[in-house]
Amino acid sequence: MRNVLVIGAGKSTPYIVKYLIHKSSKENLFLTIGDIDINNAKKLSTGYTNIKAIRFDVLNKKNSAEQISKSDIVISMLPARFHLLVAQECLRHKKSLLTASYISDEMNALDLEAKRKGIIFMNEIGLDPGIDHMSAMKIIDKIKDEGNELVMFKSYTGGLIAPESDNNLWNYKFTWNPRNVVLAGQGGDAKFIEENKKKQIPYSRLFMNTEALEIDEYGSFEAYPNRDSLKYRSIYKLDNISTILRGTIRRAGFSKAWNVFVSLGMTDDNYSIKNSYMMSYSNYVDSFLLSNSNKSIESRIKKRLGINEKNVIWDKLLELDIFSSTKKIPLKNATPAQILEYILLQKWELEKNDKDMVVMYHKFGYKKNKRSYQTDSTMVSIGEDKTYTAMAKTVGLPLAIATLSILNKKIKSTGVQLPVSKEIYLPILKELEEYNIKFKEKHVAFKL
Repeated sequence: MRNVLVIGAGKSTPYIVKYLIHKSSKENLFLTIGDIDINNAKKLSTGYTNIKAIRFDVLNKKNSAEQISKSDIVISMLPARFHLLVAQECLRHKKSLLTASYISDEMNALDLEAKRKGIIFMNEIGLDPGIDHMSAMKIIDKIKDEGNELVMFKSYTGGLIAPESDNNLWNYKFTWNPRNVVLAGQGGDAKFIEENKKKQIPYSRLFMNTEALEIDEYGSFEAYPNRDSLKYRSIYKLDNISTILRGTIRRAGFSKAWNVFVSLGMTDDNYSIKNSYMMSYSNYVDSFLLSNSNKSIESRIKKRLGINEKNVIWDKLLELDIFSSTKKIPLKNATPAQILEYILLQKWELEKNDKDMVVMYHKFGYKKNKRSYQTDSTMVSIGEDKTYTAMAKTVGLPLAIATLSILNKKIKSTGVQLPVSKEIYLPILKELEEYNIKFKEKHVAFKL
């Protein structure tokens, strides 16, 4: 049998397991799922055949080498900082590797050696990055093949709560790593180009620069820019495009409220609050305000933010119990960001039967015979429950499908790569449609 090693039994792994086990008899597969906590692996393997759970410690070279050497292909669902360790071991044993993470410079440096050994290091093959690349390239290539000139490309993705489970004022719950949500936007200034003008938005102003979006049947959203969009000009072969922007989707009104935390300094992860253990929520908030014994925390916050009790932002803050003097922080020497994450988790953690929602929105502007046109492409995926989420589905299925494609030699190009060629994206997108991950296209009036 062909052994597939999956390292990491986190939130995005269930659909990888489900897909590969479903295919195991026909494709002669045996699945090994490893995690630093074997109980996490056992939870995902219970009830299936052709699968075993193991303890896998990526920092234990002997353990890592033993398991990778016995595999035919490896999927790393570990935090991105560990992928290089896995990749180096895969090189030693000539095993192909897949990840859903952005390609690092260190990973890129392994390209020539991977090619020499005839193996594939497929990265950015999840949701974002992943499905965003593939769905965008499908339309970009089509527009180009028809002789049109692309002048604008915008791409937005968001992990949100489904309408039927949306029961808070923020219209949001955590559908993936809460820490990444709290720290969103802190990886550097957002960089993009708009009408041939380079734009650079610092973190402090990021959530005040939003674009309104409407999706049929699902209502109003907003999107803010993130990361460095400029590098995608070369990745998508759009070096001369006049507008390119990638960003994150939230429900309308979220960003302005989230900016409260940013402006106060609550998302800072660079220092620890020494007396954080058993600190009250209200004392946490107070630590970001000027002292004034004559004024309550609530009144000082209102003054600082320039809002009153009639403002919806105020209602959103109250909903989090953030001014409570009785609720305590059970974290020692925590950073402001860690404390904020804890407070939000108490309100935004998915309930057992909650359904999440993944939304993707692409805008393509192009010219033909001096006339401007625009095609918008949208995808909405709804999860099943807390375990089989839309986020897990849209991250895990592309990885699983690509794994089988590599094993069956349908993907032949070797080295470190992204899923931006027709050889890769066409069959994967086609199969994703079988799982109701579909894009709807419509032609609209051109508008930047």
